Amino acid sequence: MPEWKTRLAVSYIESGNTVTISPIDSYTPTFSLNAEALHSIEQTHIGVIYQPPAMSFSMTVKAIGNVAAQLTSLSLEGKSFDIVLQETDDGNDWSFKTIVMKNCIITSASPSPATISGAPAATFSGFSLAASSEPKVGAKVEVP
Repeated sequence: MPEWKTRLAVSYIESGNTVTISPIDSYTPTFSLNAEALHSIEQTHIGVIYQPPAMSFSMTVKAIGNVAAQLTSLSLEGKSFDIVLQETDDGNDWSFKTIVMKNCIITSASPSPATISGAPAATFSGFSLAASSEPKVGAKVEVP
């Protein structure tokens, strides 16, 4: 059975120090890398028109402890941060060394209602200005 040895975290710089916020319960990135076929009256598919990429995300954390408070503070301050998925020691089962959404901004936060059982959650959504991935085999890829 594979043992996943990765960690999802939010990372930002404050007063020259790297601050890491973790754990993140769920994370859903969305990459829209639009391309449109170029046609003419004489011929179809003669080229391609690329539109700027759009990268957004949604992440959910438990609304207990410091994580939700730290993310709420980042969103209220309008502070940019990176979302980092990185391999930990001996993480041989993971396909990537790192995946990073850079210069992220939170645009909305939505807490779940408190219930009798289970911890409440908070969902944060936003967009990223750049992204990169570094697979174990192959070249590192960066989007703007």
